[in-house]
Amino acid sequence: MSKKILFNTNSLEPFPLSRSKIDLFLKCPRCFYLDRKIGISQPSGPQFSLNMAVDALLKKEFDIHRKNKTLHPFQMKNNIDAIPFDHSDIERWRFNKQGIRYLHEKTNFEIFGAIDDVWMLPNGELIIVDYKAKASKDDPSTFLIPKTKKNGKIDVQELYKIGYKRQIEIYQWLFRKNGFKVSNTSYFIFANAQKDKDGFYDKLDFKKHLIAYEGNDDWVEATLIAIHKCLSKDTLPEASEDCEYCKYRSKIAEHESL
Repeated sequence: MSKKILFNTNSLEPFPLSRSKIDLFLKCPRCFYLDRKIGISQPSGPQFSLNMAVDALLKKEFDIHRKNKTLHPFQMKNNIDAIPFDHSDIERWRFNKQGIRYLHEKTNFEIFGAIDDVWMLPNGELIIVDYKAKASKDDPSTFLIPKTKKNGKIDVQELYKIGYKRQIEIYQWLFRKNGFKVSNTSYFIFANAQKDKDGFYDKLDFKKHLIAYEGNDDWVEATLIAIHKCLSKDTLPEASEDCEYCKYRSKIAEHESL
């Protein structure tokens, strides 16, 4: 097990900061601070092995066309004139512990994230693509739209959809910082498991849906500055009101103090 690298204000070494940790900061600054400075992480959940299998198989499909510099039938079906991008670093960009990286000099953060795919338009512009696996009866056009409560507030269980959008925007930002010309348009491929069959019969059928998303990475720079300011303090930041982990800890603390 590798040793966790924690933030040290006095360190001159670049501090590695993953895409997922940036998202954690935006979800709950307190949980982020406890993780990246104190070394106390949120409890880890189970790995989504089926999702990982879908990712791996989709990559194999598109890699055939990457090698041959041809369009995938799914791209042709959706009128996407962009071949899978063939680059010598594609496997490094996909590797979870490596990803595509950029040293943000203002904060000395080394930002990184592992992508699923990149497509290239005829003019050389890149399109960032992310794979997602679901098992939903919802209209596919709503897969990126968070459901709201009667008061108009986003349901906590739907916040992950906002995280999807931030994820792809950070990837766009990383590629731009590495000197690539990147389209604002990105794509999500949702592989949706079909639950309306008459049985399993050792086979799970998926239907692929392509959803375009217009990304805007303007928020990334200010967020990195805010993260550095947060980590440089010696006091815990406020918890997010939506953070279930902080609510749990607070309830436990109440009873422990009795």
